[in-house]
Amino acid sequence: MSLELYPAIDLRGGKCVRLMQGDYGRETVYGDDPVTQARLFADAGAGWIHVVDLDAARTGDPVNRPVVAAIAAAVTIPVQTGGGVRTIDAAQALFDVGVTRVVIGTAAVENPALAGQLTARGHRVAIGLDGRNGRIATHGWETETDIEVVEMARRFQDLGVDAVVVTEIARDGTLEGPDVEGLGKVLAGTTLDVIASGGIGTTDHLAQLAALRVEGRALSGVIVGRAIYEGAVDLEAGLAACRDGGPR
Repeated sequence: MSLELYPAIDLRGGKCVRLMQGDYGRETVYGDDPVTQARLFADAGAGWIHVVDLDAARTGDPVNRPVVAAIAAAVTIPVQTGGGVRTIDAAQALFDVGVTRVVIGTAAVENPALAGQLTARGHRVAIGLDGRNGRIATHGWETETDIEVVEMARRFQDLGVDAVVVTEIARDGTLEGPDVEGLGKVLAGTTLDVIASGGIGTTDHLAQLAALRVEGRALSGVIVGRAIYEGAVDLEAGLAACRDGGPR
């Protein structure tokens, strides 16, 4: 199984943006047409699109939901969406507009049973585990906890979730490379599929993650945002690196 590359669309005020290390005061706007961006990703061969509502992640108010709906309607590939999904109703609203899989972060950390309630309804769920130096941060990365990422991941092993999305905040948006050590700990410490996020800056980084093996386990996916928008990673080349970069 090859590593799935998820090109990212982070939404704030209806525009495509990226934050540096989760800091809302360090925002770069990359475009004002997320729907066209989604179509470009699909046309380049992406198998999924990862969408984050940064406004909702911070406030819980899903102001970008119409944009998410438009993205889901514009492409035939599945859309994975997170940001501010803190109730069953909020998740259901996203499924209702065509989202394939919902990513739950803060709410799942505070109430892991929520994930099980959604999967029991037949919904596809991933858990967003955002860490700063290996410890969970919540509420748009603005609240830090003492819980280790791998410890939190274990709480979801028997709840029917598709995967955990593991982000090292200190690397997010930096292009300096993924947190291979931290990702390896989650692979070793859980049985869940693991999707990496944060720090990707080159196709070599993608090949490195595609080749990563810990006790016979590999990553299932990787999310890439800024590197694509700034041309550091060509999406088609990145997809090839994810497909061909692992062990033969």
